[in-house]
Amino acid sequence: MTGDESHKVMVAGRGGPEVLTYTAVELAEPGPGEVRIRSEACGVSAYDAMLRQYAFPGAPKPPYAPGEDVVGVVDAVGDRVVAPVVGDRVAAWTFGDAGCYAEHVVVDAERAVPVPGDLDAPDAVALVVNYLTAHAAMHAAAGVENGERVLIHGAAGGVGSALVQLGAVAGLEMYGTASGHNQEIVAELGAIPIDYRNEDFVARIRELTGDGVDVVFDVIGGGRQMWRSARCLRKGGRLLLLGMAAANRKGRGVIPGSLLVVGLVNVLPNGKRSPGMPSLDKHAADNMDWYRNTLAEMFELASSGKMKPLVADRIPLAEAGRAHELMAAGGYAGKIVLMAGD
Repeated sequence: MTGDESHKVMVAGRGGPEVLTYTAVELAEPGPGEVRIRSEACGVSAYDAMLRQYAFPGAPKPPYAPGEDVVGVVDAVGDRVVAPVVGDRVAAWTFGDAGCYAEHVVVDAERAVPVPGDLDAPDAVALVVNYLTAHAAMHAAAGVENGERVLIHGAAGGVGSALVQLGAVAGLEMYGTASGHNQEIVAELGAIPIDYRNEDFVARIRELTGDGVDVVFDVIGGGRQMWRSARCLRKGGRLLLLGMAAANRKGRGVIPGSLLVVGLVNVLPNGKRSPGMPSLDKHAADNMDWYRNTLAEMFELASSGKMKPLVADRIPLAEAGRAHELMAAGGYAGKIVLMAGD
């Protein structure tokens, strides 16, 4: 090392949590238009685990630092940066570029959004990718309207709990699947809970609604799961595929079946459809006002107590492998967060 030292968690190669290594690196300097953030917290997601295990087109090649979102304090700025300034507390999303499992993260200055001083770092980072994903799914993709019925799978998870809370703001009638020990959490957030392990969620939705729901948000994926989700829709309903959490347990073989069901829903003559989610990285990059304004709104709602992101656990950055083990085990509520501060 020739300069100051920092640390990152690196994916050394494709594989399980054991491929995550805590590594000393030279402290990077921000270039023109960039800022460097001294991390307080960074988020852990199923997307991180998928990239760690499998190679996808456009995915980073090992070795690389995973992580999409970070909260911390600006400690250096590059040329031509007017705001933020050194000392400002900010959050940022890397728009698919990864790199946030780190003590220091360099990002474009326009991606750094101010964070209220009274908002806990784990709460703030839990709002970034999860709540922006949920907002885009509800409004840009599904076009939800006040009073519509929705089914949210994984309603106690990071994206699922974000969907429930944003659904409450949008005035939706909500049903959420979760494991038995998370039923109370789902109910407190504002959805009618369904125990997917001990109940047939298709039959339960029919029992509760009569003719089904207007929208299903599915973060699990898999052909059988998606087909059952489609059966929960009433005429004219929309099925949104938001993730492939099942791939973390069953492998990427769940992907073709998921896409097959999406295609079938769009061609069967029953009035149902499966609108595609916008590419979130591109959607945010092409709509910077949406990104900054929506994230600022989420921070304000959380700071005022009107929204409470769920944080499943706070784990030291150096123990990122343990965070991925916890994520693979499932059954937790909210977002797992890596703590990078002292």
